Amino acid sequence: MTKEFFALPLIALFFSGPGFCQDVPQNKYGLKVVANIGLYQQQVNNDSAKALIEIQKEIPNIALDIRYASTNNFMHEKMYNLAKAYTRLPVLSALKNVQKELNEKGLGLKIFDAYRPYTITVAFYEKQKDSIFVATPWKGSRHNRGCAIDLTIINLKNGKELEMPTPFDDFTEKANTDYPHLPKKVIENRQLLKDIMTKNGFTAYKDEWWHFDFNGWKEFDVTDISFEDLQRLQTLN
Repeated sequence: MTKEFFALPLIALFFSGPGFCQDVPQNKYGLKVVANIGLYQQQVNNDSAKALIEIQKEIPNIALDIRYASTNNFMHEKMYNLAKAYTRLPVLSALKNVQKELNEKGLGLKIFDAYRPYTITVAFYEKQKDSIFVATPWKGSRHNRGCAIDLTIINLKNGKELEMPTPFDDFTEKANTDYPHLPKKVIENRQLLKDIMTKNGFTAYKDEWWHFDFNGWKEFDVTDISFEDLQRLQTLN
């Protein structure tokens, strides 16, 4: 652990006094990005809702299949060093409600991706040059704000995913949330996911049946703090 990281608690205290507000700097694309640990901690100290929290620690029976921590993804390379899922505090509260409702039906959530550091989004765009399935560097992603979740539903008895229109990160028209030419049961499964997420404060992204944006996403900054740094902060705190 570096000397800089040991100093973080002191830095956070210095920058989090009453009324103190440090501006979020713009990057080369003109986008404001929280890429500094001290600034992130200052924001959390001023507003606990902005904390990026490890989902599985708060919802232990939620399943994870973090695709970008493996090569089983559209990039065909490992993008994350840790198979973790983080999200903001209000998003976590909403997910707890979703999980509780599904558990009562013998079902549960499986997460493919949640908070995504901005650097990863830039890497996606540089390889794909796509603005429908990949966010542009000058706008950033809801994932970068800690307010988007990629997920599906599983059967708790056997851990199997309910049948959905496509696999995760399918870039065809079948991934659209309204694509009609599917078996009845698949449409019902897709609608179940959409209904329960919408009921709990999320909006479906029309081109990806698995992607849901938290309705309060505008309150959070694009962020570029690594999973490793978030884990270190959790250990220190």
